[in-house]
Amino acid sequence: MRRGRRPGQGQSVLSRFFRPAATQSGQEPLGGGEEPCFDLNQFSASHKSYEKPQNTSDTNINKRTKTVYTPLELQVIELKKQYKDAILCVECGYKYRFFGEDAEIAAKELNIFCHLDHNFMTASIPTFRLFVHVRRLVAKGHKVGVVKQTETAALKAVGENKSSLFSRKLTALYTKSTLIGEDVNPLLKLDDPADVEEITSDVTDNYLLCICENEENSREKKKGDAVIGIVAIQPTTGEVFFDSFQDSASRLELESRVLRLQPVELLLPSNLSDQSERLLKSLTSLSLHDDRIRIERMQNIHFEYSHAFQLITDFYAREALDITGSQKLSVILNLAKPVICSLAAIITYLKEFNLEKILNNPSNFKQLSSEAEYMKLNATTLKNLEILQNQTDLKTKGSLFWVLDHTKTCFGRRKLKKWVTQPLMKSSEINARLDAVSEILLSESSVFGQIQNHLCKMPDVERGLCSIYHKKCSTQEFFLIVSTLSRVEAEIEALVPAIRSHVKAPLLQNALLEIPELLHPMKKYLKILNEEAAKTGDKTQLFKDLTDFPTIRKRKEEIQDVLSQIQLHLQEIRRLIKNASADYVTVSGQEFLIEFKNSLISSVPSDWVKVSSTKAVSRFHTPFIIENYRHLNQLREQLVLDCSAEWLIFLDSFSEHYHSMAKAVDHLAAVDCIFSLAKMAKQGDYCRPIVQDKRREIIIKNGRHPVIDVLLGEQDQYVPNSTNLSGDGENVMIITGPNMGGKSSYIKQVALITVMAQIGSYVPAEESAVGIVDGIFTRMGAADNIYKGRSTFMEELTDTAEIIRKATSRSLVILDELGRGTSTHDGIAIAHATLEYFIRDVESLTLFVTHYPSVCELEKIYPSNVGNYHMAFLVNEEESEQKGSEEEENPEFITFLYQITRGVAARSYGLNVAKLADVPEEILKTAARKSKELEGLVNIKRKRLKYFAEIWNINDSQELQKWKKICETEDDRLFLISHILLN
Repeated sequence: MRRGRRPGQGQSVLSRFFRPAATQSGQEPLGGGEEPCFDLNQFSASHKSYEKPQNTSDTNINKRTKTVYTPLELQVIELKKQYKDAILCVECGYKYRFFGEDAEIAAKELNIFCHLDHNFMTASIPTFRLFVHVRRLVAKGHKVGVVKQTETAALKAVGENKSSLFSRKLTALYTKSTLIGEDVNPLLKLDDPADVEEITSDVTDNYLLCICENEENSREKKKGDAVIGIVAIQPTTGEVFFDSFQDSASRLELESRVLRLQPVELLLPSNLSDQSERLLKSLTSLSLHDDRIRIERMQNIHFEYSHAFQLITDFYAREALDITGSQKLSVILNLAKPVICSLAAIITYLKEFNLEKILNNPSNFKQLSSEAEYMKLNATTLKNLEILQNQTDLKTKGSLFWVLDHTKTCFGRRKLKKWVTQPLMKSSEINARLDAVSEILLSESSVFGQIQNHLCKMPDVERGLCSIYHKKCSTQEFFLIVSTLSRVEAEIEALVPAIRSHVKAPLLQNALLEIPELLHPMKKYLKILNEEAAKTGDKTQLFKDLTDFPTIRKRKEEIQDVLSQIQLHLQEIRRLIKNASADYVTVSGQEFLIEFKNSLISSVPSDWVKVSSTKAVSRFHTPFIIENYRHLNQLREQLVLDCSAEWLIFLDSFSEHYHSMAKAVDHLAAVDCIFSLAKMAKQGDYCRPIVQDKRREIIIKNGRHPVIDVLLGEQDQYVPNSTNLSGDGENVMIITGPNMGGKSSYIKQVALITVMAQIGSYVPAEESAVGIVDGIFTRMGAADNIYKGRSTFMEELTDTAEIIRKATSRSLVILDELGRGTSTHDGIAIAHATLEYFIRDVESLTLFVTHYPSVCELEKIYPSNVGNYHMAFLVNEEESEQKGSEEEENPEFITFLYQITRGVAARSYGLNVAKLADVPEEILKTAARKSKELEGLVNIKRKRLKYFAEIWNINDSQELQKWKKICETEDDRLFLISHILLN
């Protein structure tokens, strides 16, 4: 799309936004002909004379050489001074306009036309498309402000500033995490299917995450360690999480929390440590532009404890006069210092959006990581096991969450995501979920089908309730949410007898029986509303009974009085014009017109005012109607303002029930998650795992990888494998085998089945028994991290060091090919030493994948704890022999069996992978020949060592003579060894 362009690109934001004008026509700009940067502070003083309408000669100056700012431009400049970092959409009649650099950005992002008008570039959008364009700009990472006219024509006409410009003010600000309000969520106004898709395809979560560091200890600062406090809030759902933790220079703890929350926006101090900056840069660089995390910086003073303490005290002291207020303040001040600093910064930020109210109740705050409550899944594990997104394109498909997600509601999906990233640690809670899933699977009652049907029809009531709580909802949204919850209350109330008799699982029964009680107030609010007015957004007719709304009732009575007088005046008009059938007509919104044929216009009284006419008729207002019609319009506009004020008071009264409503929705979300897990279990050949607190074991009979199993479907059968790890017996599996033989899939399968079991889900196996695992730690894959300044091997060892620090005897540790990032000898040494440490000191359940055969010798040292396994395969030597002559060496042809088997695989058959990758035949033959040579040398060395050891232990001279003869036939060097020993 073609768009205009202004000179002077590459200047600062403000200098590009404001185009300076000379004070008089024809005068050169300041600075010897160079266009100066605009000084906002000077502007407000030097241009006061232009706030009033200019004379005719001024307003007729050529647009491109105009030297004064129009009143609207002055108004926009004042607004822009207050909101420098926001793109402003300014309401101008029937459209919203962008000015200056905002217009250029909007033109680029929205693909709309941009041109020069007076002093600024400008672009515009129609008012009814505001929600679409605001959401598009926000998706690109911009902060967007909506500026609306705050005056109406009729009231302005009788006001003190009737000759001046319409007053305007910023009514809403939006970013990725704060996309909540009437402007961006017109639920029942969507006619365009494309728009519907754009609105409903929201991301499931939109967390705002605030991060604060504390590096008081100089030694820790030198090492890169830090105490970090975070607060994460989702303004659209009301969730608030906090956490405080010690983190190393790798920032793995911070990374795990960011990956778990997947925030859309970060609130950071202007300066963070280099380690944290590198981590956040690497995380934000991974996503596409539209999905990229938005970063908002605040001055460091907002994160200082003294400043934060004062702000927190002031914020919660509003209610501190009573016991409840004191308790709230006490809860907050007991949090860790970095958390308090983060909370203070987030309160300051949300005040700009009028969303800070959600932080009023600290009892809703939840700690993100609780070692006693949830299994530990760090950032590396979340990525390696592909818990939330696959590692190929970072999409949901191909992840564990994708497999488990059969939810019917948006709020159910959000809850399931939390379940997946926070597996439980108490067997009672896990078995409560499993009991609920089992009942849905095994019950023949129709009550479950009816409940699931009710869930299918629900909009995102969790976000809707939060929109109401913030008083940012439309009447349409309010009616939709309240009517939906009222319907759900009635439907579940009707099922209460069936629930009591047929639903036995306590988790399901308690949740379902509580819902009607929690939603009971909905009926009262639904009765107050006029459905038709709510759906059309007409607040003047919104309330059926005006007993509780005296201001509205009084205003409507005044309007009715004026209408009655105008109707009485019609009798006088009829007498005056001697036409008993004369009546008022309405044309183009103009009411109370008296219509005359143009042939009879001579009979119209001289003091009547012509309003409009056609070739056939003319229409008039009498002086009485002119006066009273003006008054009527003023009363009508005042009624709209009164109704808007009463609407906000009405929403306040509804907000008293917010927490009980939110609890009911949370119950519905939990029920939706249980149905989702049941559906997943029903589709596959899944079993209920046995989960016990005190045992340290992972026993799986014929388990399958849950994701690969679904992706393969019926086309290809996944080969099942068993696992038997026990803290009292064999707790370490050393796994060898050919490349691409299925080792990584197998170890991931064990970890994912463990996660699923502790979520409370059925698992893809014939049988399964899992002792509670307190954390899963993984080290797999080979990748550097340029943003963190770490090589492949450094990344490998950093992850391993983190596991050594955090793993316990109740953890599951997975190490895949540790030591391959360096030389063979160093790699073997590191792999051997690390694994022995886990066997001897940590005693965790461990799966260790390696290509180093010497590591497998640990089975001999720790026979009761360690078992050697390999992924089975067949070597088809005939095919290799047919392809080459006797002198040529060819890579072996391998058939993978994907079956875990006892014993060690002596070789890795890497050339087979090279063959599958279409490496040229000549290179393969050379490599095969070289491999054979090296293998021969190694075998000779092993044989010599074996003979040397046997000779060394012989004490009888006759036995030595026998070895001498053997050595003479075997090898000259062996003969030399025996000769030295014998002499």
